[in-house]
Amino acid sequence: MTTQAGAAGRSNVLTLKQALQAAEAGKYAIGSFSPRYTSMIAAVLAAGQEADSPLIVQISQKELIRYGITPKAFAEEFYHQLEEQQITVPVVLHLDHTKDMAVIAEAIEAGFTSVMIDASEKPFEDNVRESREAADYAHARGVSVEAELGMIGTTDFVETETDEELYTDPDEAAEFVRLTGVDALAVSCGTAHGVYNVKQPKVDYARLEAIRALTPVHLVLHGGSGVPADMMQQAFTLNGGGVSKVNIATDLELSLLAALGREERMTDAECRALAPDQLAAGRDAVKQTVMNKMKDFVLSAGKAGRFFQ
Repeated sequence: MTTQAGAAGRSNVLTLKQALQAAEAGKYAIGSFSPRYTSMIAAVLAAGQEADSPLIVQISQKELIRYGITPKAFAEEFYHQLEEQQITVPVVLHLDHTKDMAVIAEAIEAGFTSVMIDASEKPFEDNVRESREAADYAHARGVSVEAELGMIGTTDFVETETDEELYTDPDEAAEFVRLTGVDALAVSCGTAHGVYNVKQPKVDYARLEAIRALTPVHLVLHGGSGVPADMMQQAFTLNGGGVSKVNIATDLELSLLAALGREERMTDAECRALAPDQLAAGRDAVKQTVMNKMKDFVLSAGKAGRFFQ
Protein backbone atom coordinates (compact mmCIF):
# COMPACT_ATOMS: atom_id res chain seq x y z
CA MET A 1 0.00 0.00 0.00
CA THR A 2 1.13 3.54 -0.68
CA THR A 3 2.99 5.42 2.05
CA GLN A 4 3.14 8.96 0.63
CA ALA A 5 2.13 11.89 2.78
CA GLY A 6 -1.62 12.38 2.74
CA ALA A 7 -2.57 8.97 1.40
CA ALA A 8 -1.24 7.11 4.42
CA GLY A 9 -3.89 6.33 6.99
CA ARG A 10 -6.87 6.98 4.71
CA SER A 11 -8.53 3.68 3.87
CA ASN A 12 -10.59 5.20 1.05
CA VAL A 13 -7.55 6.48 -0.89
CA LEU A 14 -6.72 3.63 -3.25
CA THR A 15 -4.26 2.80 -5.97
CA LEU A 16 -5.60 2.58 -9.50
CA LYS A 17 -5.14 -1.19 -9.52
CA GLN A 18 -7.25 -1.60 -6.39
CA ALA A 19 -10.04 0.58 -7.75
CA LEU A 20 -10.19 -1.01 -11.19
CA GLN A 21 -10.35 -4.54 -9.84
CA ALA A 22 -13.73 -3.72 -8.30
CA ALA A 23 -14.97 -1.91 -11.41
CA GLU A 24 -14.07 -4.75 -13.74
CA ALA A 25 -15.79 -7.29 -11.49
CA GLY A 26 -18.91 -5.11 -11.39
CA LYS A 27 -18.97 -4.44 -15.16
CA TYR A 28 -18.93 -0.69 -14.84
CA ALA A 29 -16.17 1.88 -15.24
CA ILE A 30 -14.73 4.49 -12.91
CA GLY A 31 -14.65 8.01 -14.23
CA SER A 32 -11.22 9.63 -14.19
CA PHE A 33 -12.18 13.29 -13.93
CA SER A 34 -9.79 16.13 -14.64
CA PRO A 35 -10.97 19.32 -12.93
CA ARG A 36 -8.04 21.17 -14.57
CA TYR A 37 -8.34 23.91 -11.93
CA THR A 38 -7.52 23.26 -8.28
CA SER A 39 -10.65 25.21 -7.28
CA MET A 40 -12.79 22.57 -9.01
CA ILE A 41 -11.33 19.55 -7.17
CA ALA A 42 -13.88 20.21 -4.43
CA ALA A 43 -16.74 19.89 -6.91
CA VAL A 44 -15.51 16.57 -8.34
CA LEU A 45 -15.12 15.03 -4.88
CA ALA A 46 -18.50 16.36 -3.73
CA ALA A 47 -20.13 14.73 -6.75
CA GLY A 48 -18.63 11.37 -5.89
CA GLN A 49 -19.76 11.61 -2.29
CA GLU A 50 -23.32 12.57 -3.23
CA ALA A 51 -23.54 9.91 -5.95
CA ASP A 52 -22.01 7.27 -3.64
CA SER A 53 -19.53 6.58 -6.40
CA PRO A 54 -15.86 5.64 -6.57
CA LEU A 55 -13.90 8.17 -8.58
CA ILE A 56 -10.49 9.14 -9.88
CA VAL A 57 -9.25 12.73 -9.77
CA GLN A 58 -6.55 13.35 -12.36
CA ILE A 59 -4.42 15.93 -14.11
CA SER A 60 -1.93 15.52 -16.96
CA GLN A 61 1.56 16.94 -17.37
CA LYS A 62 0.38 19.26 -20.15
CA GLU A 63 -2.52 20.44 -18.00
CA LEU A 64 -0.13 21.19 -15.14
CA ILE A 65 1.88 23.36 -17.51
CA ARG A 66 -1.04 25.00 -19.30
CA TYR A 67 -2.97 25.93 -16.16
CA GLY A 68 0.05 26.79 -14.02
CA ILE A 69 -0.18 24.09 -11.35
CA THR A 70 2.40 21.93 -9.61
CA PRO A 71 1.78 18.29 -8.62
CA LYS A 72 2.28 19.34 -5.00
CA ALA A 73 -0.35 22.08 -5.18
CA PHE A 74 -2.83 19.76 -6.88
CA ALA A 75 -2.28 17.00 -4.33
CA GLU A 76 -2.46 19.37 -1.38
CA GLU A 77 -5.87 20.65 -2.49
CA PHE A 78 -7.07 17.10 -3.12
CA TYR A 79 -6.15 15.94 0.37
CA HIS A 80 -7.42 19.17 1.93
CA GLN A 81 -10.82 18.63 0.32
CA LEU A 82 -10.92 15.00 1.47
CA GLU A 83 -10.66 16.26 5.04
CA GLU A 84 -12.76 19.39 4.59
CA GLN A 85 -15.70 17.50 3.07
CA GLN A 86 -15.12 14.27 4.99
CA ILE A 87 -15.08 12.28 1.75
CA THR A 88 -15.61 8.57 2.42
CA VAL A 89 -16.10 7.10 -1.08
CA PRO A 90 -13.15 5.33 -2.75
CA VAL A 91 -10.82 7.81 -4.48
CA VAL A 92 -7.65 7.65 -6.56
CA LEU A 93 -5.30 10.57 -7.24
CA HIS A 94 -3.92 10.02 -10.73
CA LEU A 95 -1.27 11.72 -12.85
CA ASP A 96 -2.44 11.44 -16.46
CA HIS A 97 -0.35 11.62 -19.68
CA THR A 98 3.21 12.30 -18.53
CA LYS A 99 6.44 11.90 -20.45
CA ASP A 100 9.05 12.86 -17.84
CA MET A 101 10.17 10.63 -14.98
CA ALA A 102 11.00 13.74 -12.96
CA VAL A 103 7.33 14.77 -13.01
CA ILE A 104 6.26 11.24 -12.10
CA ALA A 105 8.67 11.24 -9.16
CA GLU A 106 7.41 14.65 -8.05
CA ALA A 107 3.80 13.49 -8.18
CA ILE A 108 4.48 10.31 -6.22
CA GLU A 109 6.31 12.32 -3.58
CA ALA A 110 3.30 14.66 -3.37
CA GLY A 111 0.87 11.78 -2.71
CA PHE A 112 -0.45 10.66 -6.10
CA THR A 113 -1.47 7.00 -5.87
CA SER A 114 -1.38 6.37 -9.62
CA VAL A 115 0.72 7.71 -12.51
CA MET A 116 0.66 7.38 -16.28
CA ILE A 117 3.79 7.17 -18.37
CA ASP A 118 3.02 8.03 -21.98
CA ALA A 119 5.76 7.06 -24.42
CA SER A 120 3.24 5.94 -27.03
CA GLU A 121 4.67 8.15 -29.77
CA LYS A 122 8.02 6.34 -29.52
CA PRO A 123 9.07 3.04 -31.12
CA PHE A 124 7.78 -0.07 -29.34
CA GLU A 125 11.13 -0.88 -27.72
CA ASP A 126 11.50 2.65 -26.30
CA ASN A 127 7.92 2.64 -25.05
CA VAL A 128 8.60 -0.66 -23.29
CA ARG A 129 11.82 0.60 -21.72
CA GLU A 130 10.34 3.85 -20.40
CA SER A 131 7.15 2.19 -19.20
CA ARG A 132 9.15 -0.50 -17.42
CA GLU A 133 11.26 2.16 -15.72
CA ALA A 134 8.15 4.00 -14.54
CA ALA A 135 6.52 0.78 -13.33
CA ASP A 136 9.59 -0.29 -11.36
CA TYR A 137 9.89 3.15 -9.75
CA ALA A 138 6.21 3.49 -8.89
CA HIS A 139 5.65 -0.08 -7.70
CA ALA A 140 8.55 0.25 -5.27
CA ARG A 141 6.59 3.12 -3.72
CA GLY A 142 3.18 1.45 -3.66
CA VAL A 143 1.82 3.35 -6.66
CA SER A 144 -0.02 2.00 -9.71
CA VAL A 145 1.08 2.68 -13.29
CA GLU A 146 -0.87 3.20 -16.48
CA ALA A 147 0.80 3.21 -19.89
CA GLU A 148 -0.38 3.68 -23.45
CA LEU A 149 0.09 1.55 -26.54
CA GLY A 150 -1.11 2.80 -29.87
CA MET A 151 -1.82 6.51 -30.24
CA ILE A 152 -5.03 8.17 -29.10
CA GLY A 153 -5.95 11.15 -31.25
CA THR A 154 -6.88 14.59 -29.99
CA THR A 155 -9.01 17.52 -31.07
CA ASP A 156 -7.77 20.21 -28.69
CA PHE A 157 -4.12 19.37 -27.82
CA VAL A 158 -4.64 19.97 -24.08
CA GLU A 159 -3.50 16.52 -23.02
CA THR A 160 -1.43 15.36 -25.96
CA GLU A 161 0.55 17.05 -28.69
CA THR A 162 -0.71 15.39 -31.86
CA ASP A 163 -3.97 14.29 -33.43
CA GLU A 164 -2.24 11.28 -34.96
CA GLU A 165 -4.09 8.07 -34.30
CA LEU A 166 -2.75 4.52 -34.38
CA TYR A 167 -4.96 1.70 -33.19
CA THR A 168 -3.55 -0.67 -30.59
CA ASP A 169 -2.46 -4.07 -31.91
CA PRO A 170 -3.70 -6.89 -29.62
CA ASP A 171 -0.57 -9.05 -30.01
CA GLU A 172 1.68 -6.08 -29.33
CA ALA A 173 -0.45 -5.25 -26.28
CA ALA A 174 0.12 -8.72 -24.83
CA GLU A 175 3.88 -8.43 -25.31
CA PHE A 176 3.93 -4.87 -23.97
CA VAL A 177 2.13 -5.80 -20.76
CA ARG A 178 4.38 -8.83 -20.24
CA LEU A 179 7.55 -6.78 -20.65
CA THR A 180 6.53 -3.72 -18.65
CA GLY A 181 4.49 -4.98 -15.73
CA VAL A 182 2.10 -2.00 -15.89
CA ASP A 183 -1.22 -2.15 -14.05
CA ALA A 184 -3.48 -0.52 -16.65
CA LEU A 185 -3.27 0.03 -20.38
CA ALA A 186 -4.75 2.92 -22.34
CA VAL A 187 -5.70 1.63 -25.75
CA SER A 188 -6.54 3.34 -29.01
CA CYS A 189 -9.73 2.02 -30.59
CA GLY A 190 -11.66 5.01 -31.88
CA THR A 191 -12.07 7.66 -29.17
CA ALA A 192 -10.12 10.93 -29.06
CA HIS A 193 -9.26 13.65 -26.57
CA GLY A 194 -11.32 16.82 -26.73
CA VAL A 195 -14.61 17.73 -28.43
CA TYR A 196 -15.85 15.83 -31.45
CA ASN A 197 -16.58 18.59 -33.98
CA VAL A 198 -15.96 16.87 -37.32
CA LYS A 199 -14.66 13.39 -36.61
CA GLN A 200 -17.21 11.30 -34.72
CA PRO A 201 -16.34 8.78 -32.00
CA LYS A 202 -16.50 5.07 -32.59
CA VAL A 203 -15.38 2.09 -30.56
CA ASP A 204 -13.80 -0.98 -32.14
CA TYR A 205 -15.26 -3.56 -29.77
CA ALA A 206 -13.70 -6.53 -31.54
CA ARG A 207 -10.27 -4.97 -31.05
CA LEU A 208 -11.02 -4.34 -27.38
CA GLU A 209 -12.13 -7.94 -26.89
CA ALA A 210 -9.00 -9.22 -28.60
CA ILE A 211 -6.76 -7.04 -26.41
CA ARG A 212 -8.58 -8.09 -23.26
CA ALA A 213 -8.34 -11.77 -24.16
CA LEU A 214 -4.56 -11.51 -24.40
CA THR A 215 -3.80 -9.18 -21.48
CA PRO A 216 -4.52 -9.49 -17.75
CA VAL A 217 -4.42 -5.75 -17.01
CA HIS A 218 -7.27 -3.28 -16.78
CA LEU A 219 -8.12 -1.35 -19.93
CA VAL A 220 -8.59 2.41 -20.16
CA LEU A 221 -10.38 4.54 -22.73
CA HIS A 222 -9.26 8.14 -23.03
CA GLY A 223 -11.46 10.72 -24.70
CA GLY A 224 -14.72 10.02 -22.83
CA SER A 225 -16.15 13.52 -23.33
CA GLY A 226 -18.75 13.54 -26.08
CA VAL A 227 -18.98 9.77 -26.63
CA PRO A 228 -22.61 8.47 -26.59
CA ALA A 229 -23.37 6.66 -23.35
CA ASP A 230 -24.59 3.44 -24.96
CA MET A 231 -21.47 3.26 -27.11
CA MET A 232 -19.25 3.62 -24.05
CA GLN A 233 -21.23 1.27 -21.83
CA GLN A 234 -20.98 -1.59 -24.31
CA ALA A 235 -17.23 -1.45 -23.73
CA PHE A 236 -17.68 -2.18 -19.99
CA THR A 237 -19.32 -5.57 -20.46
CA LEU A 238 -17.18 -7.28 -23.09
CA ASN A 239 -16.26 -10.93 -22.76
CA GLY A 240 -13.48 -11.48 -20.24
CA GLY A 241 -13.82 -7.97 -18.81
CA GLY A 242 -13.99 -4.71 -20.69
CA VAL A 243 -12.93 -1.15 -20.12
CA SER A 244 -12.73 -0.20 -16.43
CA LYS A 245 -11.53 3.44 -16.53
CA VAL A 246 -12.80 6.28 -18.69
CA ASN A 247 -11.11 9.69 -18.81
CA ILE A 248 -13.36 12.76 -18.78
CA ALA A 249 -11.89 16.26 -18.85
CA THR A 250 -13.26 18.52 -21.59
CA ASP A 251 -16.91 18.19 -20.54
CA LEU A 252 -16.01 19.44 -17.06
CA GLU A 253 -14.23 22.52 -18.34
CA LEU A 254 -17.02 23.31 -20.82
CA SER A 255 -19.61 23.20 -18.03
CA LEU A 256 -17.45 25.48 -15.87
CA LEU A 257 -16.92 28.02 -18.63
CA ALA A 258 -20.61 27.99 -19.56
CA ALA A 259 -21.60 28.69 -15.96
CA LEU A 260 -19.21 31.63 -15.94
CA GLY A 261 -20.34 32.93 -19.34
CA ARG A 262 -16.81 32.53 -20.69
CA GLU A 263 -15.34 30.87 -23.74
CA GLU A 264 -11.62 31.23 -23.08
CA ARG A 265 -9.73 29.03 -20.65
CA MET A 266 -8.20 30.56 -17.55
CA THR A 267 -5.06 29.87 -15.62
CA ASP A 268 -5.45 28.22 -12.25
CA ALA A 269 -4.59 31.52 -10.56
CA GLU A 270 -7.30 33.32 -12.53
CA CYS A 271 -9.84 30.70 -11.51
CA ARG A 272 -8.89 30.97 -7.84
CA ALA A 273 -9.28 34.77 -8.09
CA LEU A 274 -12.90 34.58 -9.26
CA ALA A 275 -15.55 36.18 -7.07
CA PRO A 276 -17.10 33.80 -4.52
CA ASP A 277 -20.44 33.72 -6.33
CA GLN A 278 -18.72 32.86 -9.61
CA LEU A 279 -16.70 30.09 -7.98
CA ALA A 280 -19.86 28.69 -6.42
CA ALA A 281 -21.69 28.72 -9.76
CA GLY A 282 -18.74 27.05 -11.48
CA ARG A 283 -18.47 24.37 -8.83
CA ASP A 284 -22.19 23.64 -8.99
CA ALA A 285 -21.98 23.18 -12.76
CA VAL A 286 -18.94 20.89 -12.56
CA LYS A 287 -20.48 18.87 -9.74
CA GLN A 288 -23.66 18.30 -11.73
CA THR A 289 -21.70 17.28 -14.82
CA VAL A 290 -19.66 14.75 -12.83
CA MET A 291 -22.75 13.33 -11.12
CA ASN A 292 -24.48 12.92 -14.47
CA LYS A 293 -21.44 11.05 -15.83
CA MET A 294 -21.39 8.75 -12.79
CA LYS A 295 -25.09 7.95 -13.01
CA ASP A 296 -25.72 7.77 -16.73
CA PHE A 297 -22.35 7.28 -18.42
CA VAL A 298 -19.88 5.13 -16.47
CA LEU A 299 -22.60 3.60 -14.24
CA SER A 300 -20.55 3.92 -11.05
CA ALA A 301 -23.18 5.70 -8.93
CA GLY A 302 -24.15 3.72 -5.86
CA LYS A 303 -21.14 1.42 -6.14
CA ALA A 304 -18.93 2.93 -3.40
CA GLY A 305 -20.14 0.66 -0.62
CA ARG A 306 -19.08 -2.48 -2.49
CA PHE A 307 -15.43 -1.58 -1.94
CA PHE A 308 -15.68 -1.93 1.83
CA GLN A 309 -17.72 -5.10 2.18
